[in-house]
Amino acid sequence: MTKGKKWPSELKRFHDPLTGAVITQLTDYFGHSYHLYFTNNAWYDGNTKLLIGSDRENRTNLYSIDLLSGELTQLTDLKRDQKKGIQGTFINPQKLEAYFTLDKNIIAINLASYQEKTLFELPEGYHFSNLSCTADGKHLCFGLTEDLSYSIKSNLSGGYIGFEETEAARPHCQICLLKIETGDVRIIHEEQRWIGHINASPTQPNLITFCHEGPWEKVDHRIWVLDIDTGQKWKVAEGDPNQYAGHEYWHADGLRIGYHGFTDSLDRKDGKFLGSIKFNNTECEQYHFPYQNMHIHSKDSELIVGDGQQTTAYHGSFYQDCLFLWKKHNDKMEGPRVLCKHRGSFHIQQVHVHPCFSPDGTKILFTSDMSGYGNVYLVEVPAFDTLPVLQNHKLCKIN
Repeated sequence: MTKGKKWPSELKRFHDPLTGAVITQLTDYFGHSYHLYFTNNAWYDGNTKLLIGSDRENRTNLYSIDLLSGELTQLTDLKRDQKKGIQGTFINPQKLEAYFTLDKNIIAINLASYQEKTLFELPEGYHFSNLSCTADGKHLCFGLTEDLSYSIKSNLSGGYIGFEETEAARPHCQICLLKIETGDVRIIHEEQRWIGHINASPTQPNLITFCHEGPWEKVDHRIWVLDIDTGQKWKVAEGDPNQYAGHEYWHADGLRIGYHGFTDSLDRKDGKFLGSIKFNNTECEQYHFPYQNMHIHSKDSELIVGDGQQTTAYHGSFYQDCLFLWKKHNDKMEGPRVLCKHRGSFHIQQVHVHPCFSPDGTKILFTSDMSGYGNVYLVEVPAFDTLPVLQNHKLCKIN
């Protein structure tokens, strides 16, 4: 295995059997392939190429797919027993460089030459959380979490084993800021709470979100914003006491934050909602709906995709493994409409469906192990009104 190795196109196109939507299968290999985490932009080089992770020849590596030809290029040459954060790879928005964790290091890789360099070495007693690059391309934000493996047996990527125990242990966590040009690192926030999902705004270099990780109903609050310049942090989307929001992500404008969640209040038995809010807690939009999602994503508050597992009280198991779309119209959120079947198992983190819109909003990227192995797919987004209606009602706006 060598860097730069080419793999011939594995493209296949087919129509979804439920809706007729056009789906392009980008990978087809007897091993898992998966796109980057849904909060991490995977497109680069004028949006003609896509970064993915793939398990080929008994190893996991980073690959690039040429979206015009379908050809794959192997970018890394990693050993099987190395601990690697390929799914969390983050592309610098200002240059052809990406970053991932490897064993005890943060690695930068040039996406043109495939040359790698080490930017940071993990201190003793900690392990990496995720990393994110600021909008100006100058800094990496990343998390460090106290290593509790001596006392807690965990497998968070395969069944969330140890998830509740880790939250309850209150590990010491830090958010660090690394200046890419010099390698200088400073701690910009730390606390005795499990911190995760550190995401930089795609347009505001001084803003990041992070979360207090753990079961949403048990943490003090999930979604936080941190101003890198001032060090100020604050809660975002703080609702009623029995309302829990999470799986936060930035809209394309870098000012609004999308999320979904649930409530266990007695007067809301259906309990689910989706919403968005500006980073300063203004302009909140939130809608009740009776459908279960693992994740949602959108470029704005107008059109939203979810990797739905719809509750059986409405339409049985037939629609439990579909991508759903919601669209705002006349200050109401209409839907869901069924986009396509994904048939994802969610068995391990790598094969979570994690749908996300393409930069131009015309396609949705997702991972599914519908074939038995995880593969990467792109589904074209047709006109909303042409898609099947799952439930003939409009979502109720909360505020």
